Amino acid sequence: MDMSKYKGMFLSEAGEHLASMAKLVITLEKNPADRSVIDTMFRNAHSVKGMAASMGYESTAQLAHRLEDILDGFRKTGEASAESVDTLLDGIDLLEGLMEDIEQDQPERAIDEFLQGLPDGGEQKVATPGVVFPEDVGLVATDPQPQEDVGGIDFDFGPEEGVEEPDQPVAPAPEPPAHPKLGSGVLALQIDLSPDAAAPAARAMLLFRELEQLGELLYRVPTAEEVATGTPVRHLHAHLRTKTSPEELQKLLEQQPDVARVILAEPEAKKSERDTVAKGRGDDSVRTIRVRTDLLDRFINLTGELLTNRYMLQTATKEERWKDVREGVGQLARLITDLHHHVLQVRMLPIESITGRLPRLVRELGKKTGKDVTLRLEGEDIELDRAILDELSDPLVHMVRNAVDHGVDKRGVVTVRAWREKDMVLLSVADDGWGMDPEKIRNKAIEKGLITATQARSMRDRDALQLVCVPGFSTASQITETSGRGVGMDVVKNAVEILGGILQIESERGMGTRILMKLPLSVAIIQILLVEVGGNLLGIPITRVGHSLDVDRKEIRASGKQMVIQFDEDLIPLVSLSKLLELPSPPRIGSIPVVITEYRGRKLGLVVDRLVGQREAFVKALAPPLDQLTGVSGATFLGEGNIVFIVDPQGLIEGKTMPLLARTAGEGV
Repeated sequence: MDMSKYKGMFLSEAGEHLASMAKLVITLEKNPADRSVIDTMFRNAHSVKGMAASMGYESTAQLAHRLEDILDGFRKTGEASAESVDTLLDGIDLLEGLMEDIEQDQPERAIDEFLQGLPDGGEQKVATPGVVFPEDVGLVATDPQPQEDVGGIDFDFGPEEGVEEPDQPVAPAPEPPAHPKLGSGVLALQIDLSPDAAAPAARAMLLFRELEQLGELLYRVPTAEEVATGTPVRHLHAHLRTKTSPEELQKLLEQQPDVARVILAEPEAKKSERDTVAKGRGDDSVRTIRVRTDLLDRFINLTGELLTNRYMLQTATKEERWKDVREGVGQLARLITDLHHHVLQVRMLPIESITGRLPRLVRELGKKTGKDVTLRLEGEDIELDRAILDELSDPLVHMVRNAVDHGVDKRGVVTVRAWREKDMVLLSVADDGWGMDPEKIRNKAIEKGLITATQARSMRDRDALQLVCVPGFSTASQITETSGRGVGMDVVKNAVEILGGILQIESERGMGTRILMKLPLSVAIIQILLVEVGGNLLGIPITRVGHSLDVDRKEIRASGKQMVIQFDEDLIPLVSLSKLLELPSPPRIGSIPVVITEYRGRKLGLVVDRLVGQREAFVKALAPPLDQLTGVSGATFLGEGNIVFIVDPQGLIEGKTMPLLARTAGEGV
């Protein structure tokens, strides 16, 4: 069997196990006698070992086996030692490096130095059988007859109530022998794969290899030859001689991806008395290898409803039944909204997927800086578009690094919190340190030529805090790996704004600092405010809009060269969007339409020609050379066929100097 096409599956699943281990090892360090954590990590290491051995990655399998030995030692002694926890962390790092080698099709890196540093000098090895199929079939019985006679049991596997068979035809699995004789330590089992398993042949191979790691396979269906040919078998049967308890085996198998149901029969049981353990993963369970099955079912139902709706509209239009057409269009709108909602759900992942490595990061930074830092994670179950999470991963690390190095004193707490507000997700990183000094920030900005002394005197503290996001800005007096709030903060700000979000910095002396990110749920389908500027329709992401209003001309006044309005007890400068875009603007009569947005944490009013209304839009990226347009993040199509550019106010303003903005706004609105 060509194993290369299953590499992605291996990397995905092994990566999940390693992420789990990396997170749990920090918990283990704090609670070294927590048996449940040790057991879970043992299963993680065991799964990585089995999968790596099946795929022929010998160094990875050997290293995972040694970590399994360390964890087994914890089981025997009852707790983990501090030195062994450090060894585990180093081993997990090395495993992650091996994963990178495999992903990049590079030879696995050397692990000898790590193994030699273990208590036994790394002499213990793990068998890593080759995986060339169909020649490598010696480990299992390919004859459907059992190899030995050991005690009688009437064993019958049949479909259970509530378990649907897949609609598509698959190769039927041969039934086990009518009266297999199972002795002590031998279990008969059936594993049903999920109908939506992406690669059932590969999954069957991995499951049988997992069983081989646990004992001796006396019988298996499908055979190795059938697996090698990719036969789409959905039911696996096996007789396994093992020292593993039925309960532990059940739990281990049910944790494997693509497994819908596991049925075990204990040895020496009679048919009338046997206690068949059948714990199916119900229809409501979440299987996340590809797409949740409940979402797939809903997609199928929606497709059927859309087809019905299409035929109804075609018939009603042909027969000119306009009332039915209007009703059909209304139903179509409902179905599309429902479809949109479920499509978004497919793309959603919990924030936990990017916070998992933070405990390890804080632990290491605490050791480097000599600080006692506690990390609190709140709202990890909040979900975001996976594209947003991918872009947030590195910026989040930047913020946590800065919080530990610059925010926390000798002892403190860093809190990463996520929560929902309407159609947005808010993510914050806060510390309980001394906070940031606005005056120090102003002085550093003057020193670097970012602002003048006059501007500094008139700048509010909350505006001064935003200066740390200017590229190259840092108040750190000593350069270290993580020193200075400005280290990477420009990267963080840019990443958040590219995603259509807003970044704010809040700090109070003696109370700590909080960096707050306001993010859209999705980057593909967003809410926009349609405005007209210079005869063109433009879209502004709702996440960029604080308020929209019509301002009476009498409420506009000059502050120096800047035109301003009073709003929520603040003086808000006005900027003409048509002048920013160098578009013509018609003479203004009556009130002035204004969109309130934010720039560097300060409210700003964008003057437009007309407020059109709010729409939901599917945003498409621009092709070259349009993708180089400053302040334009994409485009969408309206139902009328118009193309609408999505403008990013912050990007537009960022491309101008503040003196130019002052002149632009001061020339009139």
